[in-house]
Amino acid sequence: MPRHDESPGRKRGSVNTFTPARPLPWNDLDRRAVDTARILAADAVEKVGNGHPGTAISLAPVAYLLYQNWLRHDPTDTGWIGRDRFVLSCGHSSLTQYIQLYLGGFGLEIDDIAALRTWGSLTPGHPEVHHTKGVEITTGPLGQGLASAVGMAMAQRRERGLLDPDAAPGESPFDHRVFVLASDGDLQEGVTSEACSIAGTQELGNLVVIWDDNRISIEGDTSIAFTEDVAARYEAYGWHVQTVDWIKGENGYEEDIEALDAAIAAAVAETTKPSFIRLRTIIAWPSPTKQNDHASHGSKLGGTEIAALKELLGFKTDTSFDVEPEVIAHTRELQERGKALHAEWDAKVAEWRAANPERAALLDRLAARELPEGWDSALPVFEAGSSVATRAASGKILTALADTLPELWGGSADLAGSNNTTMNGQPSFIPAHRSSHEFAGDQYGRTLHFGIREHGMGAILSGIALHGLTRPYGGTFFQFSDYMRGAVRLAALMNTPATYVWTHDSIGLGEDGPTHQPVEHLAATRAIPGLSIVRPADANETAQAWKAILERDNGPVGLILTRQNVPTFPRGEQGYATADGVARGAYTLLDASNGAPEVLLLATGSEVQVAVAAREALEAEGVPTRVVSLPCLEWFEEQDAAYRESVIPSSVRARVSVEAGLALSWYRYLGEHGRAVSLEHYGASASAEKLFEEFGFTAENVVAHAKESLASVQAAQA
Repeated sequence: MPRHDESPGRKRGSVNTFTPARPLPWNDLDRRAVDTARILAADAVEKVGNGHPGTAISLAPVAYLLYQNWLRHDPTDTGWIGRDRFVLSCGHSSLTQYIQLYLGGFGLEIDDIAALRTWGSLTPGHPEVHHTKGVEITTGPLGQGLASAVGMAMAQRRERGLLDPDAAPGESPFDHRVFVLASDGDLQEGVTSEACSIAGTQELGNLVVIWDDNRISIEGDTSIAFTEDVAARYEAYGWHVQTVDWIKGENGYEEDIEALDAAIAAAVAETTKPSFIRLRTIIAWPSPTKQNDHASHGSKLGGTEIAALKELLGFKTDTSFDVEPEVIAHTRELQERGKALHAEWDAKVAEWRAANPERAALLDRLAARELPEGWDSALPVFEAGSSVATRAASGKILTALADTLPELWGGSADLAGSNNTTMNGQPSFIPAHRSSHEFAGDQYGRTLHFGIREHGMGAILSGIALHGLTRPYGGTFFQFSDYMRGAVRLAALMNTPATYVWTHDSIGLGEDGPTHQPVEHLAATRAIPGLSIVRPADANETAQAWKAILERDNGPVGLILTRQNVPTFPRGEQGYATADGVARGAYTLLDASNGAPEVLLLATGSEVQVAVAAREALEAEGVPTRVVSLPCLEWFEEQDAAYRESVIPSSVRARVSVEAGLALSWYRYLGEHGRAVSLEHYGASASAEKLFEEFGFTAENVVAHAKESLASVQAAQA
């Protein structure tokens, strides 16, 4: 192969990644850098005593080719908007990425590689976004990276539509690609099947996936569990599929870099379909005795094997983490190439800004994560005395915000009519020829259709949010949040601002019965650190919930909404507080008539109306009673102690929580004498009214529990 400085063909990382030229620039220093990456992977795992060296060793040339020759990025500015995105879906092989970040000069140094998987290091066991520069997403649970990459590719197209919709393909500064390295395990997980099916339907020509087909997993040869024709499956999804086979004969092996490079070039040139490259490899090649052995997947190679590998590749056998100066100098030329690409992009953006001042102002606002001035004046105010399901209120709010917040977009897992997630009058995000009678759209549309794929939806929402400029939401029934829990947990770990519109929040959905009625879900989702669960009591609390979600822009939120109508309280009148207390997680909705409550009724969602009715009865009996609406326990816990004390005073020990779900979330507030009106079993098939009555969500039952709590306090004081 010609040295890159002699090559008359393609420059590494050319801005126009859609029309690559030949031949491949690759020289002896590139080959030495690849072998250095192999040795560093072996040394790092050996030093810490655990990890995954095999894949990092055999994928070293693939990762190097991508980082040095294909990805458009700037190691000195890893937040550059114009960069390509790289996702290491097989996150267990974190060294595959860490070593390239080191070689390319993204901020990691050799000591960071040596500190792999240790306390406080920049190289944790799996890549973590916001922790290590150059890492776009936290990967680890297999399948999540690839599925979220579909969201990144969707976000790129939507953002281009907002900023530069008329540019020719490949000519906009907002054109870039998403590259993914995936493993056998990624393709076995169902979440990738869900998301990749969507990618085919969406014709995401900006997505390139390389599958490391090494046929090895923790339990050994994948033939015991994974025998399908994966390439044919991806063809059936509507992807552009190629195979590159580095296994030549039964015992042969040739790392044909030019063949892989040509396949990537063909994938990049294909703009009407996502691309899938099946790469046949041998794990841990060229390790003398550990190649093609599942032991190299998740265990250190051992000193003898590493010494043999180093000798084979021409490295000193008595040193570790040894990088030749000429190698690191060569690989870090990427910094200058990246700066040049960035400068080219800046010039192109300057031209675009001059021609598109309004869109340029939009870009600046989106990049700053700012909301437009006065945006909240678009929020509807719902008339007191009306009866509105909070899911219906949410739908009206989304429609009202459509023109004001073009960055807000989303849809449902085939439940748009039930979730009320469609902004009226907005086109679908879908190739125009796939429009249906019910939903018409185009490639830059706004309404998302995930199909019946909750898990894929959750991962895609994370990818959209991580991409950076837009604000996604996705809906399904609350009970089906179980199907997307893996993606939700990872979003919480990443502090990713995705919004989940989870409707049909309780036994209040009625006749569909216990299979669809969430009982444990409020407690279960509140148990996820970093996830905020918001269950508004009425339409105006729903509006304030959306306001708070958008203004906070911090971590994922589950918005828990009713199917059934609930009364709209007279805000600011008749003793009722305004709804702006939602932003603080909890507030006094109705205070005791004398301002000195003897009992507190703590409630969320549709059960707040029950607490209000119980208060009326207790007050009529001379018991001063405060109703506290707690739409978000997580936000309430963020408040200072003085505010929390003002809402739930420690001196008032008679308390009742009222929520149609498990009581697990409430014991921290109930104390020794509190009582819970809750649901500790599954529901039944009947009308909502009948179920609430049968299961004790009535004013009479709340009053009875309040009296029990009061009696307990009095007995303790006697």
